[in-house]
Amino acid sequence: MTTSPTPTDLNNDSQSIPGIRLALFDLDHTLIPLDSDYAWGEFTVSLGWRDATTFSQANDRFYAAYKAGTLDIHEYVQFATAAVREKGMGAANEAHERFMAQVIRPAMHSQAMATVQAHQAAGDEVVIVTATNAFVTRPIADAFGVDELIAIDLETDASGLPTGVIRGVPSFREGKVARVEQWLAARGLSWASVKHSTFYSDSINDLPLLERVHEPVATNPDDRLKAIALERGWRILNLFE
Repeated sequence: MTTSPTPTDLNNDSQSIPGIRLALFDLDHTLIPLDSDYAWGEFTVSLGWRDATTFSQANDRFYAAYKAGTLDIHEYVQFATAAVREKGMGAANEAHERFMAQVIRPAMHSQAMATVQAHQAAGDEVVIVTATNAFVTRPIADAFGVDELIAIDLETDASGLPTGVIRGVPSFREGKVARVEQWLAARGLSWASVKHSTFYSDSINDLPLLERVHEPVATNPDDRLKAIALERGWRILNLFE
């Protein structure tokens, strides 16, 4: 098992090259040992917002498709946001505060936090890049002290209620590369402006972005990603042991 990077480690290379240093983190099963979207769905069941059997069967089906790399992200987002659309933002925001207190914060490990903080201390631009929607993940990014979040954005109606439709490019699979490029372009930058980039992820779904950065880190990797990491000599990091 490799250890978390230190600020010295992070700054040793590329010192003379102009540009920014970018530290990208997937969220689910990378920084936290659970899938936040799946867990949020199960939490809404515990609140009585959904029929337990019907919802859990569908949630399990979508999660299995995600792990297999066959998930229809648009269909899933329609499903995953149904409770928020029905209950309204007031009830959803209140429930999410409880979700953070009861589910997310107890699952946040010190080693994951230390890895993020090491990059921040080194002056890197830290960005969480997740395929979970921003309603679920913005408070989690805040809990890690990360301002920059690339997540699935949702279309909203005139009252600000999500419609279940994804706005723009979904930050999923190849879409993560596109969204990072958009994030850079919005700052007048491009990949050429990045003197060093690191991406931490657990999932084979993130292979396109792992292949795009200078330093891919297979973090708590699934079996398929671990096999690729071993074959290619990528660093493997286990944050939850």
